[in-house]
Amino acid sequence: MRTIDDSRAPARLSELLREATATLAAAGVPTPDVDAELLAAHVLGLSRGALAAAALRGDPVPATDLDAWHELVARRAAREPLQHLTGLAPFRHLELRVGPGVFVPRPETEMVAQLAIDALQAAASPAPIAVDLGTGSGAIALSMATEVPHARVFAAENSVDAFLWTKENFAAIAPHATLAFIDLAVAFPALDGTVSVLVSNPPYVPDDAIPRDPEVRYWDPPAALYGGADGLDVVRQLSTVGQRLLHPGGSLVIEHGEWQGAAIRDLLTADGWRAAATHPDLTLRDRATTAIRA
Repeated sequence: MRTIDDSRAPARLSELLREATATLAAAGVPTPDVDAELLAAHVLGLSRGALAAAALRGDPVPATDLDAWHELVARRAAREPLQHLTGLAPFRHLELRVGPGVFVPRPETEMVAQLAIDALQAAASPAPIAVDLGTGSGAIALSMATEVPHARVFAAENSVDAFLWTKENFAAIAPHATLAFIDLAVAFPALDGTVSVLVSNPPYVPDDAIPRDPEVRYWDPPAALYGGADGLDVVRQLSTVGQRLLHPGGSLVIEHGEWQGAAIRDLLTADGWRAAATHPDLTLRDRATTAIRA
C-alpha cells in the first residue's frame, strides 16, 4: 500500500479508502471496496453509514488511527481473513466472535440454519430438542437458540482452539443453550431417541482437494475442512449418530459441497433414512441434504 506522508495535510478518509481499495484489488481480494470500508469502520469505530457520510464530508482520519489502518490493510492484502481482522463474523441476525482456530461461518450456511430452524419450528413438541454437532463458532446452534426460543439447543465441539471462541459466543448470545466439549461420535448419550433436529456443517472437502482461496487454505483449521478421501467420513458418522439421537420422524440436516448431494442421499438411504433430499442455496448450488429418521 502507498504510504501517507504525515508531514502534509491530514489524510482524508476518502483518499485512504481509494488507496486501500486499490491495494486490496491488486492483491486479489474478491471485494476490495467492501473490505476497505469494513476495515475503516472497524478502526474508526463507525457504522458503515456513518463511515460513508464521513467520506462524503471529506473528514480527516486521526493520526492516532493511521498505524492501525495501515497494518490492517497490509494484513488483508496478505489474504488474512477479514473476520480475523475485525474479530467479528455476521451470520443471519447474529454477530459472532471469531479468530484463528475457528472456522469462519459462510453466507451459504445461513440456508442450512434455515432448514434446521424450519424443521425445529414444525416439531410437534412444546420444547423440541435440537443438536448441532461440530458447532465451530456456534453459528447454527445459536441461530436455532435465538430464533426458536422454545427449543432446547445442544451443541458439541471438540477443537480446543475453536472452543475458546464458541464458549464466548454462547455466553454472550444464548447462555441458556448447552455447549459441550466432546467428539460428535459420542455426544449427548442422555438425549438418545429424543432429538427432533440434528444439524451439522461437517468437514467435507476431500483430502486432495486443496481450496483455492488463501483465506480458506491457510487460515481455516484443517480439521474443519477435510473429510477423508471422498470428503464423507464425518457424514458417515453423522448418519450413525443421527440414528441414535433422533426420535422417529426427526430431521437430519447436513451441509456439504455442491457435488456431493447424490452420494450423500445414497449413503443415507442405504442406512435406512427416509425422504433424503438435497437443497440448493441462493446461488442455486446444492449445499445441504436432509433426511427423516425412520
